Amino acid sequence: MKVSQAPGSVLMVRPANFGFNPLTAASNTFQHPEDEAPELIQSRARLEFDLFVEKLIGSDIDVIVLEDTPDPITPDAIFPNNWISFHEDGTVVLYPMMAENRRLERREEVIYMLEKNYRFTVSRILDLTFFEQFDRFLEGTGSMVLDYVNRKAFSNLSPRTEESVLDRFCQEMNFRKEVFSFVDENGMEIYHANVVMCIGTGYVVVCLESIIDEAERIKLLHSFEASEHEIIEISYLQLSGFAGNMIELKNGKDDPFLVMSEKAYRSLGKDQEKRLGRHADILFSPLDTIEKYGGGSARCMIAGIFLPRK
Repeated sequence: MKVSQAPGSVLMVRPANFGFNPLTAASNTFQHPEDEAPELIQSRARLEFDLFVEKLIGSDIDVIVLEDTPDPITPDAIFPNNWISFHEDGTVVLYPMMAENRRLERREEVIYMLEKNYRFTVSRILDLTFFEQFDRFLEGTGSMVLDYVNRKAFSNLSPRTEESVLDRFCQEMNFRKEVFSFVDENGMEIYHANVVMCIGTGYVVVCLESIIDEAERIKLLHSFEASEHEIIEISYLQLSGFAGNMIELKNGKDDPFLVMSEKAYRSLGKDQEKRLGRHADILFSPLDTIEKYGGGSARCMIAGIFLPRK
């Protein structure tokens, strides 16, 4: 089975109650408390979401949009990659989430909808949510940046990522863990690995200065060199602009696209843009409201679907 780094289909959730989530703010320094009317924030977030989807579809990327339900209230439903992932062997993984109101985002009927309406094949459901009763969490492809081709799971331990759950995922899914300590400019743990790095086909975008332990940094570089990834480094300033929160997708013709927010794109230098452009076409969209209040960006909004199709 040939494995691709870039999914050809994606699941996205159109928000019904987007807003600042106080239950996640303590571990996510990218979030900002609401300073505008909730109705205005929700309206702008939906407009940003719709424009983003429109741009993806306009590039012939297969986007499956799920409407969020108004009840229960789930302010982070726009970030489905944290609770579910879809794999090339037909496995669907469900993940343990730290914030109780984020656990309400899980909708198992989504799996059956993908089978029935879109002819995806699901052969196994790996349910890791039982770890929640032990206060152990692994928030999907936020907690892990997966190198599907080389079977590596890059992760940083944080309140939202516990190593025993990572071990279980790697054992079940045939990945090798690569664990590092990512911190922000103030020395605080970064909540998710996918704001620090992005792995594409033959390249990686990473904020190396977020790894303050030199031995860990060297280990990470050696890992990328062993898998022959071109290393494109970003700074702390660019990380804060969500330049690490990118994802590579492919369209119906297998053309690669590197997807990011407009803020992330504007933060790139000319040389970085040129080097990335040699690997994939760059596609960006404004996500300012979602980034400000949700603390996540383009990559967080996308659950890549690698499932086989009938």
